[in-house]
Amino acid sequence: MVRPSRSQRVFHGANGVILTLVVVVTLYPFLNIVARSFSGERQIRAGEVTLWPRGFNLTTYEIVFKDAMFWRNYGNTVLYTVVATVVAMVLTTCYAYVLSKKQLRGRGALVGIAVFTMFFTGGLIPNYVLITSLGLKNSVWAIALPNAISVFNLLVMKAFFENLPTELEEAAQIDGLSTYGILLRIVLPLSKAVVATMVLFYSVSFWNSWFSAFLYMDRTDLMPVTVYLRNLIQGATGGSNAGAGTEQLSQVGANIQAVTIVLTALPILCVYPFVQRYFVSGVMLGAVKG
Repeated sequence: MVRPSRSQRVFHGANGVILTLVVVVTLYPFLNIVARSFSGERQIRAGEVTLWPRGFNLTTYEIVFKDAMFWRNYGNTVLYTVVATVVAMVLTTCYAYVLSKKQLRGRGALVGIAVFTMFFTGGLIPNYVLITSLGLKNSVWAIALPNAISVFNLLVMKAFFENLPTELEEAAQIDGLSTYGILLRIVLPLSKAVVATMVLFYSVSFWNSWFSAFLYMDRTDLMPVTVYLRNLIQGATGGSNAGAGTEQLSQVGANIQAVTIVLTALPILCVYPFVQRYFVSGVMLGAVKG
């Protein structure tokens, strides 16, 4: 076994210290938010909460969890996120695969159309009129369809597909596979890394989105949990600022933002480790073996 040189040991030591500092800087804000969500009003307002809850309190969590509308809106968020992510992945993957073919006629125009939408949009009022005219209000499609393709994600997938060996697709064509067969059986299995990344990007975006639902949903029972928590924040902070709140409302107003962040971020944090596994496996599947 070859012993590492002094310079290598110094490098690994410095690398470990730097990465440790990065982890600490990254985790500290989130741990502080979690601690604030379980802390009492007086300790929060006095700035006594750091990494450990002070004046342990579950008032805000109890109010939120006992509300049946919270669970209804939470289910809506899961439904909207799943449907919108599936629609976005299907459309983005198909569009990116088409754009990755350099022999495609009109390829430049299709890329230009996509890039154009990154800088120019129809505007809020025309979009609202369009969604209303199509009868999409108060449905999951009002959230899924207008944001179905992210141009940034599209260009990332396009670049990834362009780097795949063309010989694999040519061999598949000789074996009799159709275009969709090549995409489903050859290209996508080799693209698990970028697919997992795009799924994560889209799911986080749709999970955290609230404005589309706030704009296109008229019924409270159709709102996602982000709108529910926004209304809860508005009510708690508004009541406490007006001086008309009870002791319970004051507690809610003190840590509602922390509770909101924890409740919205926790599902994504639970899903991320499973997606991370596909990052590694996708890279290995696409690697050239010696």
